[in-house]
Amino acid sequence: MDAREAARLLKGVRAAALAGDRLPASPRPEIAESWRRMMAGGVHPDRDARSRMLSAAETEERRQVSPLREILPVLREGLLPALDESLHIMVVADSDGRLLWREGHSSILRKADRLGFAVGADWDESVVGTNGVGTSLVTRRPVQVFSAEHFVSSHHDWTCAGAPVHDPRDGQLLGVVDVSGPLATMHPATLAWVSSVARLAERELRVRHLESLERLRTVAAPLLARLPGRAVAVDPHGWTAAVTGLAPADRVQLPKALGPGRLWIPQLGDCVAEPLPGGWLLRLTESTAAAAASRVVLDLSRPRSWSATVYGAAGSWSQELSPRHAELLFLLAESPRGRTAAELAQELFGDPGRTVTVRAELSRVRRRLAGVLSHRPYRFAEDVEVELIRPQDPAGLLPHSTAPAVVRARLGRGGPRGTPGRRPGDVVP
Repeated sequence: MDAREAARLLKGVRAAALAGDRLPASPRPEIAESWRRMMAGGVHPDRDARSRMLSAAETEERRQVSPLREILPVLREGLLPALDESLHIMVVADSDGRLLWREGHSSILRKADRLGFAVGADWDESVVGTNGVGTSLVTRRPVQVFSAEHFVSSHHDWTCAGAPVHDPRDGQLLGVVDVSGPLATMHPATLAWVSSVARLAERELRVRHLESLERLRTVAAPLLARLPGRAVAVDPHGWTAAVTGLAPADRVQLPKALGPGRLWIPQLGDCVAEPLPGGWLLRLTESTAAAAASRVVLDLSRPRSWSATVYGAAGSWSQELSPRHAELLFLLAESPRGRTAAELAQELFGDPGRTVTVRAELSRVRRRLAGVLSHRPYRFAEDVEVELIRPQDPAGLLPHSTAPAVVRARLGRGGPRGTPGRRPGDVVP
């Protein structure tokens, strides 16, 4: 099927979806989910809505503080040489969907200006509908949007491919790199190309992170060698640079508001924190004993910001969750008796054979939420009370997810099979 024929088919699919009629073909799952969000959120399918543009000063302020600034050379080197020939432009947006940088073919830049696709514009999905920038921010995955897959009709002459960029230090979503152009420029390999360049950019950030850890290690190692007792030097994100008297761990979960003085850290216990150039020295006190968790609050109520807060006798701490970990903990919270790896694979992917992926992800979750999860089957520990907070609107539950069990929950058909749905604030015994 050529591009024009595909565009005509997609326009028919979109029209049928908007009218509630039988679809002539099924849209891709990520597009169908985005359309549902747009209809639930009241985005007008034929009205080109735009939010206030950032001023030049506001844009420059965002540029200066954005970690994306560090990887612009990688993005330019990987994308710009081919953009003029392919009649595309490159756009880099922050995690709010604000376009901070835009480069490429001059004639396409002028066309983008007429669409409002300009530096300082808000390209969040809730503002302009399904698109390569905003939809990639919601799903946190690479997304290609072609012609009438865009929810708003004024975008139907465009094709775009966006890939998220994450901070390797803490997994935070930094923004999206997107390549867009006229409909006729669509190529099926564009998404793979953009995704590869985004991964190269993340690798550059990872290299810079390792270099900063090495600098911290150079400062901390002589200091630790002279200290009695147990201590660890970590960077501001909790990554370990040097350790003495302890089994080394890759990362320590630090509290959000960390300052000098005494504090409690789940993996270590009672510590005294002292600042170091580029990080912190954590000295364990003699009374150190990590207290067992007694309660967990799983908060899925805020879009793109999911967390697990663990409470114990010594205090509480929070862990931000990746999209996959949020899905897994939701499924376990809805299944107090637990789930096998095969059952979780069925609920996540519709394929019970994908147990290797499930086990690997749950291993990461268990390391970060020490003492909270059990296995054989996978479940929350018996002595841990779990509170699950959902969005008030069921359609807002993990909007990125295409997991069958999550989709059923969003549609009001309960949680995982055999488990009744729960309301916001429900407590799982």
